[in-house]
Amino acid sequence: MFVDLVKIKIKSGRGGDGRVSFHREKYVAAGGPDGGDGGRGGNVVFQVDDNLSTLLDFRMKRKYIAEEGQMGGTKKSFGKNGKDIIIKVPRGTLIKDADTGLLIHDMSGDEPFIAAYGGRGGWGNTHFATPTRQAPRFAKPGLPGQEYNLILELKLIADVGLVGFPNVGKSTLLSVVSAARPKIANYHFTTLSPNLGVVYIDEGASFVMADIPGIIEGAAEGAGLGHDFLRHIDRCRLLVHIIDVSGSEGRDPVEDLEAINAELAGYSPELATRPQIVVANKLDILEEDSDNLQRLQAAAEAKGWIFTSISAAAMQNVKELMALVYNELQKLPPVVYYEPEYVVPEEVEKPTEREINIELVDGVYEVTGAWIDNLVGSIFLGEYESRMYFERVLRKAGVFDRLEEMGIQEHDIVRVADVEFEYIF
Repeated sequence: MFVDLVKIKIKSGRGGDGRVSFHREKYVAAGGPDGGDGGRGGNVVFQVDDNLSTLLDFRMKRKYIAEEGQMGGTKKSFGKNGKDIIIKVPRGTLIKDADTGLLIHDMSGDEPFIAAYGGRGGWGNTHFATPTRQAPRFAKPGLPGQEYNLILELKLIADVGLVGFPNVGKSTLLSVVSAARPKIANYHFTTLSPNLGVVYIDEGASFVMADIPGIIEGAAEGAGLGHDFLRHIDRCRLLVHIIDVSGSEGRDPVEDLEAINAELAGYSPELATRPQIVVANKLDILEEDSDNLQRLQAAAEAKGWIFTSISAAAMQNVKELMALVYNELQKLPPVVYYEPEYVVPEEVEKPTEREINIELVDGVYEVTGAWIDNLVGSIFLGEYESRMYFERVLRKAGVFDRLEEMGIQEHDIVRVADVEFEYIF
């Protein structure tokens, strides 16, 4: 089963919490704080695997979560970092943000890509010792990891794309010029997924050719199989347009030429300008009195395209065609690699502005703001000193003044992020 478009969810590991600990040793009085920092959470890493050819594995598993960092230890020891999770994808996979559709990374090279960075570990109480606070009894929790909904889209990496109506001989041509063995039969839509083959011209001279399933009229709007696989032509440097010049399917070859190129233009205007070689196939069954070959040649050359004729089944002019394709490729730029449109931050971004939003909802004063969520995530509410720090930050930010201006009364409920408490003057 060929799968080339899936949606998944990834989440990097949360950082480990800092440790609250004090040095304990015989004959050492008041050893002081020695709590270590938490370990960093694991990253979510994508890696190209050339043994994969589809995204089928992602139909079975849609959620990928990296390991969390461990809590810091005593004696100022660091917690263990969480293990990265490695996600293997076929070469040519595009990673996109599902919410915006923006491209994050093109997995066409060999370098691994970190799609979600693990959260940083929290500080142990060692960091909070001062001359006036020599025994801090609080530490910081680890920061959360990053979480994304992603779309994985496979766009095959091939130098040459074979396009044309169903049953015109694309698979036959690929089978006789490469080691690829696509299914070949005398009916439409024999090929249900793209096939790749390496064509060897000479020592050190080769190229990759892709057989794209038959495109029909209306493919750009979703008709037939062509709509699903047009994306695989995007990277091709050169298009080889195969046309049944014999008219064995009851179609006119010149009309076929116009129809397929109209579909390419409907899918992508840039694709319609791609260099193209028009190949008249099935010469061996062309009737002697037919003018199809001459009319097709005139129509192709009028568009500025290179024209040639072959019989793939009879191996007529096939070697000459492959030599022509190779020579044309030497004149063209390399395969397209897509530039990212969305950059993944290395850490969860911290808000720079302390915007305060307070609303009275069903008798509860709700305090919200991006920095509020970050603040609540960085304290231990179960520890007295940490709660006092939380209160000082809110007071300094003017939250209490705003509440009193709104008429809050003693024992009224205040909700800060997900934390509720009674207001005491």
